[in-house]
Amino acid sequence: QVQLVESGGGLVQAGRSLRLSCAASGSIFSIKPMGWYRQAPGKQRELVAYITKDGGTNYADFVKGRFTISRDNAKNTVYLQMNSLKPEDTAVYYCRYYGSVQNYWGQGTQVTVSS
Repeated sequence: QVQLVESGGGLVQAGRSLRLSCAASGSIFSIKPMGWYRQAPGKQRELVAYITKDGGTNYADFVKGRFTISRDNAKNTVYLQMNSLKPEDTAVYYCRYYGSVQNYWGQGTQVTVSS
């Protein structure tokens, strides 16, 4: 089993920044890809950013140039730096761990951006 704990969410004004963290623990025997997703009320969960075990990254078009995903493998932690936040970025943000057998999700952290 792998446990994921997200942190760093909160209420922020439009144009400001937040940094989310996701710490993985448990049965981690090798570096795996990880990702950030988000789900706004009444909408489906969607991919925000993805990082490979080697540090390669991929972003949803709606966050390109504003968000940056990174990882610290020594700490089993992945980060999401969110700049120039917009009200439409308001959502619960979830961390995902792509395991060899199954995937794992964190409990989510709320990000609210006021206009």
